[in-house]
Amino acid sequence: MTTKIIVLSLYALMIILVGIRGLRGTRTFNDFYLGGGNVGPWMTAFSYGTAYFSAVLFIGFAGNIGWNFGYSGLWVALVNALVGVLLAWRVVGMRLKDPRVTLGANTLPEYLKRRYGSPELKLLASLVIFVFMIPYTAAVFMGLSYLFTANFDIAYWHALAAMGFFTALYMVMGGYKSMALIDMIFGMIMAVSVVILFFSTLYEGGGLPTLTLSLNEIDPRLTRAVGPPGWWPLLSIVLLTSLAPFAMPQLIQKFYAIRDRNTVKRGMLVSTLFAVLIGGVAYFVGATSRVFLSSETAPAAFGIDGLPVYDILMPELLNNVVPASLNVIILLLILSASMSTLAALVLVSGSTFVKDFYQGFINPGVKDSSMTLLMRIMSAVFIFMAVILAYMNLDSIVAILGISWGALGSFFLGPFIWGLYSPSVRRSGAIASGTGGLLVCLLLYAGGMPSPQAGTIGMLSSLILNPLVSYLRNVAVGKEVGSR
Repeated sequence: MTTKIIVLSLYALMIILVGIRGLRGTRTFNDFYLGGGNVGPWMTAFSYGTAYFSAVLFIGFAGNIGWNFGYSGLWVALVNALVGVLLAWRVVGMRLKDPRVTLGANTLPEYLKRRYGSPELKLLASLVIFVFMIPYTAAVFMGLSYLFTANFDIAYWHALAAMGFFTALYMVMGGYKSMALIDMIFGMIMAVSVVILFFSTLYEGGGLPTLTLSLNEIDPRLTRAVGPPGWWPLLSIVLLTSLAPFAMPQLIQKFYAIRDRNTVKRGMLVSTLFAVLIGGVAYFVGATSRVFLSSETAPAAFGIDGLPVYDILMPELLNNVVPASLNVIILLLILSASMSTLAALVLVSGSTFVKDFYQGFINPGVKDSSMTLLMRIMSAVFIFMAVILAYMNLDSIVAILGISWGALGSFFLGPFIWGLYSPSVRRSGAIASGTGGLLVCLLLYAGGMPSPQAGTIGMLSSLILNPLVSYLRNVAVGKEVGSR
């Protein structure tokens, strides 16, 4: 316990020092939000990867999907790396470095306004980001708090309050410059930690053949290409977590901040390899939870009905498979992943309120210094709101993340991707695909459909609606012109 406290104290000190360094170099709103738009490939690659993965992956998804899907959960990791990272960098990252395409925009709502000539779309986009980023951030706080509760035997709300305070301190100080630098350090910690976690799991389980045999004895479907829930639940999780990154504001921000197209090319490979390593180990270890955990060996991870409490599975598993001397490394792994994700979410949400909403609709002539100050204030307010929601503990981490990612992807995917590549899509198509996709997602979820399936259908609807409505509108306009 003493070792954990010392290491975490040094870790916190390091972050504060980096925050102070970033504070000294942050003079303008652009510095705070994009680091001056001159961030290199390594920083951006690690920043993207660490924002993609967090406690939500290691605590919520790895536990839930690993327990239910077994080895087939590795499909999620593979497709996330190849589509959600590699293809996203190629399709979105390269495109956003073309000034003719970006139209001088620095945020996603601002881009949608300029691309479609629609202030209404910008306002809707700002509201969607602010509303649905809060539960996403709350899910990350929940995962971190469960981890600290398991490791330090402290009350859930104590861990939650501490993490909220520390995140606010870290973010308010330095903005993107601090985040990009610390993300590279976080990424290195994560890479070393997952290697330790992987080999610790193999050692405790007697090797891969023994682990596989044990899973097969529990349920043969756990070692098949498609796990017990079936192909549709698995496919929906794969699509949700792989397609949403193409239009997730906190990930798109990384491409706005990166230096140029050559930097994108170099960062793309690093980020993909990082995703294969982190995601692959997380889902593999999660799949072994059935081997290591039971209501007898880990009672805290199971309810009184004997069913697993998915958000508690991974904290308990990590305590079981990782040697006590290395446990602090795994603690740093999840803490590093989560701090980066939290910073990205807070930065994007705060900028949406300040730049897209406040400057865009309330006070267009606001001074840059006032925007930077307001950005710091709103970052703290956003964190407070997310902490309150996390304290309410309304649902599982996977359910909360699923509806957040699903809603954001359903609104932004159709307008953003088609806007980048098709000159024929129109304002009417963008508004229809954004609002229609979001409405489909929320109605399906309200009707009882699990959030990954609801989000997947919503995103696909968004992608279909933009070209369809735009085509119909173009046809209608053509007929009007022809009749004159």
